[in-house]
Amino acid sequence: MNPSAQPCSYVHRGGDISLLGVTIWNAFEKTVVANPESEALVSIPQGRRFTYAKFHEEVTKLAKGLMALNLKPGDRVGIWSTNNFEWVFLQIATARIGAILVNINPAYPAEELHQALLRAHVQVLFLIPAFRTSHYVTMVCELCPEVRESAPEKLSCSRLPDLHSVVVYDPADVKRTTRPEIGFLTWNDVIGKGADVSDEALSARDATLDSDDPINIQFTSGTTGSPKAVLLTHHNILNNGYFIARIMHLGVKDRLCVPVPFYHCFGMVVANLACVASGATIVIPADHFDPGAILAAVEKERCTALYGVPTMFIAELEHPHFRRFNLSSLRTGIMAGAPCPPELVRRVIEDMGCREILIGYGQTEASPITHLTRPEDSFERRVETVGTNLPHQEVKVIDVRTGCIVPTHQQGEVCFRGYHVMRGYYGQEDATREAIDEAGWLHSGDLGVLDEDGYLRITGRLKDMIIRGGENIYPAEIEAFYFRHPKVAEIAVFGLPDSKMGEEVAAWIQLRQGKEAEPEEFRVYAKGHMAHYKIPRYVWIVKHFPLTVTGKIQKFRMREIASEWLAKEQNR
Repeated sequence: MNPSAQPCSYVHRGGDISLLGVTIWNAFEKTVVANPESEALVSIPQGRRFTYAKFHEEVTKLAKGLMALNLKPGDRVGIWSTNNFEWVFLQIATARIGAILVNINPAYPAEELHQALLRAHVQVLFLIPAFRTSHYVTMVCELCPEVRESAPEKLSCSRLPDLHSVVVYDPADVKRTTRPEIGFLTWNDVIGKGADVSDEALSARDATLDSDDPINIQFTSGTTGSPKAVLLTHHNILNNGYFIARIMHLGVKDRLCVPVPFYHCFGMVVANLACVASGATIVIPADHFDPGAILAAVEKERCTALYGVPTMFIAELEHPHFRRFNLSSLRTGIMAGAPCPPELVRRVIEDMGCREILIGYGQTEASPITHLTRPEDSFERRVETVGTNLPHQEVKVIDVRTGCIVPTHQQGEVCFRGYHVMRGYYGQEDATREAIDEAGWLHSGDLGVLDEDGYLRITGRLKDMIIRGGENIYPAEIEAFYFRHPKVAEIAVFGLPDSKMGEEVAAWIQLRQGKEAEPEEFRVYAKGHMAHYKIPRYVWIVKHFPLTVTGKIQKFRMREIASEWLAKEQNR
């Protein structure tokens, strides 16, 4: 029978590679025992370095401090912070005592913080005092004015009934930001309280934990609207990090530069847990995205691996002093989080020298990586697909109308099943049932095509699909075409409402450094190479795209802004 006629449901069982049946702390201790003097964590902006032995020592102190705050397994600990070594310590310390770490987007204003804390029933909140124009301590005081009068650990907030303690990293900054008598704990306060917790009590807590326990809540990134709270277990995210490390051949000699935010699964799982599982070093280049700082970190720390979403790699390649940096230590890395144009991948390989760069695909609800190219894959497969599924994961592609599996090489919705599928949306049973069907398949909302070897090509998003005059148009196809244009650094294609056609195709384009162009140039460029109905009717040349903190493009915001522009033009 012709392979293209076969239903495309694949399972990669991993051969002799077994799933880890341990907690994050168990895996961390194993790495510490094997590599105690190897460097585990380097925070360049803080000027701090930690071996695995020192990392273990500091996390143990923090874990005891968390127990002293009366945190039980399953209690929720929020962290509202940019990247720093404390973030990583708290990630491992909460895992050690069985508390659920709740990752909060550093870009959230007070009201979104309020919604996140309410939704996750956060009991203890860790935060930095401020970052840029966001004064976190001030926002917490506005949200919960009772903190100004409460004693530390005895907070009673009417708008946040579960919250009983707030911990800020730098006590000096608390005094500068608010009154000295404010009811915040400091990081050192928590460490000090832990001195009263015995090693035996901590070990006894370890013994009660199970790899299937929920350990993390991450909010979906909000590229299409309101985020949901994704509940993940040790088993979910530890195994995801472990298999990623194996595929990348990460080991104790590798140093991973991590510019992606820790609050997102790309940073917390794909980076931190991959390093914990393999003994590699986590290198924090900056507390926010800074392409120059990233390039400098790779050079200074001789990093062998680099992560990022496409917009991050574009910014690094377009940095005015890119050619001055020595990036010869780079071997591998992962580009993920958004469609990765082939020309960009080629530039990362050729100009950055990152010869084993891998393309990743997944979603927060899947812990997050479901597919990854391999170092041994051909260049064509590395740029035209997102690779094959990770070990012990299943994937299928279904007809969006019937739900039936489609043949290979036919487009449909991509679905996942396996150890990596989330426990559910925390406190949102109806939303969970919409995402995960009765057979355990997680419906991604992405459109894709599988070939007979299990390689997946993502062709778009169901929600992004444009329907113009009855024609289905997939933005990813148009974006891939335009990315070959020598003046295009980045492009985003989306639909705008139209009274005649239902929707019209629109595009935002960022030009490469030093280039100039008019919108009409891009419409002319596509003629004869693309069906007329796919050519964008509206083209805007812009300097910046609306992005999430992780660098994902927010097309819903583009639609809102572009609709406002059109309305103003029509009212002139």
